[in-house]
Amino acid sequence: MRRVDEAIREVLSDSIPKEIQDPRLGFVTVTGVETSADLRHARVFVSVLGDDEEREQSLSTLQTSHGRLQRAIATQLRMKNTPELEFHYDTSIDRAWRVEEILEHEEEQ
Repeated sequence: MRRVDEAIREVLSDSIPKEIQDPRLGFVTVTGVETSADLRHARVFVSVLGDDEEREQSLSTLQTSHGRLQRAIATQLRMKNTPELEFHYDTSIDRAWRVEEILEHEEEQ
């Protein structure tokens, strides 16, 4: 499953800037993919550079463009099923920044 997840992540990372020409889409990075065992669903985790509003617009744009991205996966990967994509904001980057801020604050004291 890790190979499948990584292959889907690579295809999406390449396809998002090429397939989606919407100005509402910010700077998006695909950080991970979790595919169900039956390959019917995939959670795609993304980070978005910008504030909360830009993040919401980017996630909305990705969700409305999921058909084009699924088509890209279907043409580039030979899979039994092409998973239905569900986009989620990856909070791990925010948590890492928060931990770093706490550590810096502790060093100062």
